Amino acid sequence: MSDELTQLRSILAEARDLQAAFAVLDWDEQTYMPPRGGEARGDQKATLSRIAHQRFTSPRVGELLSLLESRDDLGELDRALVAVTRRDWDREVKVPDALVEAMARQASRSYRAWIQARDANDYRIFEPEFAATLALEREWTQAVGYAEHPYDAFLAGAEPGMSTRRLTELFGQLRRGLVPMVHAIAERQDRVDTAFLKGQFDLGRQWELCMQVARVVGFDFDRGRQDRSVHPFTTSFSRDDVRITTRLDPEDVTAGLFASIHEAGHGLYEQGIPAELGRSPLGEGASGGMHESQSRLWENLVGRSRPFWTFFLPRLQALFPQFQGTGVEAMYRAVNRSVPSFVRMHADEVTYNLHIMLRVDLELRLITGKLATADLRDAWNERFAADFGITPPDDLHGVLQDIHWTSGLGVFPSYTLGNVIAAQLMAAARREIPDLDRHIERGELGSLLHWLRAHVHRFGRSRTPSEILVAATGRDLDAEPYLAYIAAKFGEIYGLG
Repeated sequence: MSDELTQLRSILAEARDLQAAFAVLDWDEQTYMPPRGGEARGDQKATLSRIAHQRFTSPRVGELLSLLESRDDLGELDRALVAVTRRDWDREVKVPDALVEAMARQASRSYRAWIQARDANDYRIFEPEFAATLALEREWTQAVGYAEHPYDAFLAGAEPGMSTRRLTELFGQLRRGLVPMVHAIAERQDRVDTAFLKGQFDLGRQWELCMQVARVVGFDFDRGRQDRSVHPFTTSFSRDDVRITTRLDPEDVTAGLFASIHEAGHGLYEQGIPAELGRSPLGEGASGGMHESQSRLWENLVGRSRPFWTFFLPRLQALFPQFQGTGVEAMYRAVNRSVPSFVRMHADEVTYNLHIMLRVDLELRLITGKLATADLRDAWNERFAADFGITPPDDLHGVLQDIHWTSGLGVFPSYTLGNVIAAQLMAAARREIPDLDRHIERGELGSLLHWLRAHVHRFGRSRTPSEILVAATGRDLDAEPYLAYIAAKFGEIYGLG
């Protein structure tokens, strides 16, 4: 390894270590930190963010990149490291240290205000802090620049190759395929019974169930752990220390269960990134959408499938005897019931993307100044009523339900991209593992995990999302496999023909 490459790797490793330390503080803030520790925690995270940013954007990194870019003797992985680091460095060097520090501190303030607003069920408590967050976000988009739309600045970092224009076109394609199905299903609600899912469910047993399901899909508890938080999330300090969280509902046994499967999917991705990519910009998921594809694949295409419930229903029945008389078919249909709902995390596969489109459309208006944070609640309720035919009864079931706006805009597109990518990947996996359903019925999920490790996880960020998709599935991002999957699955459940 050349001196220049050794120097670059050393600087990048230190920057990643600082980011990992930030992640530890962030994880603790959302799990175990005492309520009054928030202000000091904001200062601590702000300091770490500034130092990590300074280390990564130092002039020496730019000099080393220029020297290495002129070399023609680098291996494939080293070339990828230089290219990805250059992309990140060119963007981050435009952002002042003071802005990085301010954004980290404000994120903690917004998070504390969001918690208080949720407790009081009152958006007005959160709104001033969100307004401050949004002002910093606008300053950040101007600093990093964008191609056509301010929202492009977010997509350039989270979703390489995606633009606001392309995202809008994808949303239009999905809406045309999904909205008629929503209307058709609305006329057939009596075809699915979910009454037996309602009741009181002991939280201790729910926790045991959530731990079981994370193990079933392959999450390695020698290299990770699961805890509880207000909003489920996954964070990684290294491939050998991955943290997932879930949220339990005493009246809904499926809420925590599917949250655990979802976050375990994220965790499997982090645990599957090779050690040699660690402590570098390559040591994480290829994009937000690729990461979400892993969680949505395990949650929906596996966790809401007939084969999975053939295997897992006896485990649910062992912990909750009230399900002893429930059959696999009844459970399969119940966990796939499609009905407009207020909360995104509880949304079914047919309506889920409509939740994302609502949020992204609001974000587009917020970042351009066409919508003020003071008017967000009314705009949310009005749009929700238009899209879903129901009006949120309160802020908790409306504008306050997601944690993401505490740290800014630009996260939500990854969820829809993840749905689309997950369907593409699962179709490809089925072609290469023809008896996959038999494996799932027996609880043998290692074959699917092995396929994902080989086709997605092992690359980290060394390949773009497009390169990974084309190699794994034979085509770039394509909504048709997702729409075909939804039409086939819900067409059968609801007799749509």
